[in-house]
Amino acid sequence: MNASDFSDRAQAAQTRVEELQDTICRALEAMDGGSFVEDRWSRGGGGGGKTRILEGGHVLEKAGVNTSAVFGEVPEAVRAQMPGDGERFFATGVSLVLHPRNPHAPTTHANFRYIERGSTGWFGGGADLTPYVLYDEDAAHFHEQLAGPCDAYDVEFYPRFKAWCDRYFYLPHRGEARGVGGLFFDHVMVDEAADEAELVSWWSALGESFLPAYLPILERRRDQPFDDDLRQWQLMRRGRYVEFNLLHDRGTKFGLQTNGRIESIFMSLPPLVRWDYNVEPAPGSPGARLLDVLKTPREWLERRTG
Repeated sequence: MNASDFSDRAQAAQTRVEELQDTICRALEAMDGGSFVEDRWSRGGGGGGKTRILEGGHVLEKAGVNTSAVFGEVPEAVRAQMPGDGERFFATGVSLVLHPRNPHAPTTHANFRYIERGSTGWFGGGADLTPYVLYDEDAAHFHEQLAGPCDAYDVEFYPRFKAWCDRYFYLPHRGEARGVGGLFFDHVMVDEAADEAELVSWWSALGESFLPAYLPILERRRDQPFDDDLRQWQLMRRGRYVEFNLLHDRGTKFGLQTNGRIESIFMSLPPLVRWDYNVEPAPGSPGARLLDVLKTPREWLERRTG
């Protein structure tokens, strides 16, 4: 069994995510001045991927941009929750996490994937923003860029997937969101689309929207001055990121359940993090303002309210 045993759509999706990986890595290298190191790996049972890591950069303290294309027999651990009725599965996607050095610059995550089982195929993914200092204009810009491809395909997609993101990237044990959201979607079924080609184009365009959504924010914040107190706040808030990824993230669970590569699965974790006891920001401080939004998700695009 190999990737060519699956649909033409599966093979085209694999090509698309690898192209997106190349585009994103080139843009980040041009900004940071550092270089990604590529680690190619194979999965026992079928397929493999390309993990690219940039560490210790001028702008990016750690960045990972991964692609994978794995296939084989449907693992028993995911059989019940995986749509379709075939005995074989194929999954490909690009997944990235960027941890900037400057606390004024937000961490970001994005994932764009295609999965099929038997004759059933679907798209999933999204992108979200995790700031340490809240800048309303940054959050609004990020959401606006992601909304564009959605509006071009189906005006219901952005509000639906924005709300899904707010629910998904949530830490119930903390009573707060991981960040200011973005989009999250799963099981967008190909056979339910009125036009398959248009659905594929939407998914591809959404992947292409990531760089214009995030890079202008990083450019604005990368060189802002900060003190040690803000750095310590950033490291403490990164702890929330770790908590979500280890306790709740579906991609982490899927990778572990399908014999994924551990180093690639855990590349999302920041290089430095801390947990301090019972930290409460001072009333009226930037930290308190951020927490207010994390506890009560906001609609960032005014044209969509009311």
